[in-house]
Amino acid sequence: MDFFCDIFRYEYLMNAFLAAVFAGITCGIVGTYVVARRMVFLCGGVTHASFGGLGIAVYMGTNPIAGAMVFAVLSAIGIEWAGDRGRIREDSAIGIIWSVGMAVGALFMSLTPGYTSGDLSSYMFGSIVTVTTRDVATLGVLTLLCVVGAVLWWRPVMYLAFDRDFAASQGLATRTASYVMAVIVALTIVLSIRVMGIVLLLSLFTIPAVTANALTKSYAAITRGAAAIAVAGAVAGLLISYNLEVPPGASIIFTLTIALIVVKLLTLRSKKSADATQNHT
Repeated sequence: MDFFCDIFRYEYLMNAFLAAVFAGITCGIVGTYVVARRMVFLCGGVTHASFGGLGIAVYMGTNPIAGAMVFAVLSAIGIEWAGDRGRIREDSAIGIIWSVGMAVGALFMSLTPGYTSGDLSSYMFGSIVTVTTRDVATLGVLTLLCVVGAVLWWRPVMYLAFDRDFAASQGLATRTASYVMAVIVALTIVLSIRVMGIVLLLSLFTIPAVTANALTKSYAAITRGAAAIAVAGAVAGLLISYNLEVPPGASIIFTLTIALIVVKLLTLRSKKSADATQNHT
């Protein structure tokens, strides 16, 4: 209980708590689209490509998150354009952007005066306790937009995620919608980097959606479930981190992974029980 009491005593802990909640909701909503459209590899590519923007921003002495955002958005649009135009295979484009972004980031980081490898840890593995009030406010605005968008346009997004041809037959401008969703994915990635870090962030997009999908096949239900699971996992991981003094990002991943294993085992057991009952009748 000390954790929940201390939330109201220390600003940094309140910021961390709100960041965990907002990132969980946003990554749950966006992650459902990412998993349904099988864009997990693209998400990983954009996440790591954003490191290039971080490196350049640090070298120039500007806001690292702003630099990462520019790189992430351009990378997401570039990958979407390459796959849409057929100029290069999407997986090849992702691999190229992934490696180039990391190389650019490493190069400019090494050229930065006074640079030490410890400067990267908060971006590579997350540092949720260093999230500022401004970071929380920005993430909160994105969360609000994602929630409103999920409520108003969940059906077109679902069509786009599962079948672009069917979406086009329903009058949806699939090319424009794909670019918009790519930008939203990129923004979610960058604004969540401080919570989970570049290396660990992909799990917050995928594990909650996969866990919710084990319980239901409805896209709307998966979206709601993924958001709830992501928030619960993020808050529980933050609580464990606070009490055991271990890295928050790792705690969140382990919490979500355990939840996934438990849900998978329970659903498997239920399926076996149902099959056994059917065989006896």
